[in-house]
Order: sequence, then C-alpha cells, then structure tokens
Amino acid sequence: MPKPALMRRMPQIAHVDVNCFYASAERAFDPSLEGRPLVVLSNNDGCAVTRSPEAKALGIATGDPWFKLAPRAREWGLVAKSSNYELYGDISSRVMELLGRYSAWLEVYSIDEAFLGVKGGPGELLALGRRMKEAVRRNVGVPVCVGIAPTKTLAKLCNKWAKNNPVFGGVCLWELVPADVREALMARLPADEVWGIAGRLMKRLNALGIFTVLDLVRADPVAIRDKFSVVLMRTVLELRGTPCIPMEEERIGRDQLIFSRSFATPVTTAGGLREVLSIYGQQASARLSKHGLQAKVLTVFAATSPFRDHEQHHPSVCVSLPMPTADPLLLTKAAHALLPSIRDGLKYAKAGLMLTDLRPTANQPPLEIFENRHEERGIGPLLEEVSLRFGRGSIGLGHAGIRSGLDWTMKREMRSPRYTTHWDELPLVKAA
Repeated sequence: MPKPALMRRMPQIAHVDVNCFYASAERAFDPSLEGRPLVVLSNNDGCAVTRSPEAKALGIATGDPWFKLAPRAREWGLVAKSSNYELYGDISSRVMELLGRYSAWLEVYSIDEAFLGVKGGPGELLALGRRMKEAVRRNVGVPVCVGIAPTKTLAKLCNKWAKNNPVFGGVCLWELVPADVREALMARLPADEVWGIAGRLMKRLNALGIFTVLDLVRADPVAIRDKFSVVLMRTVLELRGTPCIPMEEERIGRDQLIFSRSFATPVTTAGGLREVLSIYGQQASARLSKHGLQAKVLTVFAATSPFRDHEQHHPSVCVSLPMPTADPLLLTKAAHALLPSIRDGLKYAKAGLMLTDLRPTANQPPLEIFENRHEERGIGPLLEEVSLRFGRGSIGLGHAGIRSGLDWTMKREMRSPRYTTHWDELPLVKAA
C-alpha cells in the first residue's frame, strides 16, 4: 500500500452519494416529512423501494408490499409516496451539475451517486468534501455523504463509513483514518457490503472462509482470480489501494435500450395495446434522440401476469428496421407488428420495447434515396420538447395522440407534486 507521503501526490477519487435519495427528494419540498417514517413505493404503488431511517427502524424492509404496510400506517405514523420520477430526475440533474463545479472529471454512476477525480493534501481534500456536502444540502436541499480514497472501491467503502458512523460527520477521507481503525471497521462489515459482491458470490466466498471485508483484503489476489474472476481480483487490489477501475467520462455507451411498464389496469384488446405501443414508440424515440443514438433492431413484447389464475400469453416480435433510426413513426409502425399476435379478452399486464444494435446518430449517413424525411425534420426531438414543456400527453402521433384518464397507465395515487418540472405544480411560498 502506498506510503502517506506518496498518496498525497496521487490523484484521489471522491464518491458522493445522496442519502435515501427518493425520500430525501420528497423531504426537500415538504419539510413536514422530516423525522417521520417515510417509504417511496414502486410502480403502481406496489412495494417499498426507498425507506427513510425512521422507516427502517420500524423493521420495514425493501420490497415489503404496501398492502401489508397500509393497515398499520396510521399506528406507525408511516407516510407513503408514489414514485415521482420527474422530480427525482430533476433533483439528480441539479446535484450532478453542482458537483461538476468541483472537478473537471465527473462520472455520473447512477441517479443518486457520482465519482469525481480530486487532488490535494489531506486537509484540502477533507475541506473539499465538506464543501461539496454543504453545497448540495444548501443549494439542492438533499443530504449527501462523501468518501475520498485512492480507488473507486475504497471511495465507496469510505462513503459507507461516513454514512453509518457519526464521528466522520458525513465525510470520510481514507488517508486520515488510522490503519488500526480501518481494520476494525473492515472487520465489522460483511464482504457483500463491498461494491460488486452480491448474495451468490458471497456464499462462494464464505465457503473459502471469507466473511468480512478484512478477510477479502487479506485474500491472495491470484488465488481469487483463479477461483473466481479477474473482476473480483481487481476488487481485492482496489481494496488494497491499487487503482484498477478507471474513471469513465460517459456511461451512455449501452448495448440496448428497454422501455417497459406494468399496467395499473390490464389491457384486454389489440386496440388498447395499439395505443400503448404507439405511446411507447414515441417515448423510446425521445430517449434515443436524447442520447444521440439510433436503433437497427426493435423487439416488442407483451405479457399476462404470471400471478393471476388465467390463461398465460407472452407474445413477442423482433423487427429488423430498414436503417438505423430514432424516428417515432418508424418505431411505432414496427411496434405494431406485435398486434396480430394479441388475443382479445386476455388480460395483458405489461408491454414493452427493446431497442438493440444501437449506433451513434449520423455515424454513417444514408444515401439520399434512403433518407427519412421525418428524422431530417427532427420530428422526434420536437415531440419531446413539446412534451417537456407542456407535459406528457400534450402531443402525440396517431394512436399516441392526446389522451386523458388512460386507465392502463401507471397508478401513482400518492404522488407528490412535480415541483420543479411542471408550471401548474410549482411550490407556493406564502409571506407571513
């Protein structure tokens, strides 16, 4: 492991993570939720996906179904909120934009966490971590914790310590934690608390006598590679302070894009699925355009619920598009290829599109006779721009046209206002 004097000259990695992100986003605009047990529910208000510390203290687990929690909600003082993806997405964008001011090297890892490349001595790095923490809380209104270390894996581990040990005050710098304290903290954490280690892998590690993070640190990297994989060996090396996972400037380079939703109310006709697939085709087009991508292959599918006692049906169709495209008309027409397979009367609980063979837009311009006039006119981006400004459902093509009260759309009966993205839902401040 590098000596402290050398470590000060090495670039460090900061990991910033929003605490209980969905719950914190709800509290940012509703202070009455502070200190109260709060859960945010999954699609169609199914189960708890985020729990505030107070909800965790009640023994509520991730995945607990709301119908089981609801009868005791009043007794516990438990508040439930439907997922408010518009609000969470906007809060995430604000957090990431603010963090980008502190480093030229920012990797947005997920909706609520990011890695930053940072430099400086121990005092400078600790002060930087505290400034970032305070700035996000003051300017965006959500709490974060910061871990700073020589590697990504150690930075995430430091963040976990900062979150669970009040002595760190929300910011943990690896270099300032004494070696004996590091070992004691690692000895308390099971190995599956390390980034990238999950249940099945944990069982295999346990069979080798590796139960804690400290056990993993002390394992032979070569033996780990031979028994598991190069990926796990890199994790061990990262825990020892050797950087093996590089920073990535972009995470958009994806192999596929999936747009799928479960229905609040089953769809029982081909006509109803036509409307669903038309809307999904338009929204998938907007997603492709946003990332500057086009797709060559579209797979469309629908499914009845496996949990219902009725005839099961899971039709799917794969369509090879004539050219890479993000055109909402072509994608919608291709999605409709599923409709002849739909059986009227069956209760379809889910449908979706999967776009594969993705390529950068205009990577290979088509010959003039193959040009798509809708893409040339930017119809897809125009539809998305109108939707963002005036709300989903304000504009659409064909069967995805203006609708209201669609009974199959996702149920979000306890959704809070979309405070930052819809004019008619802006928060109001009343002067005393």
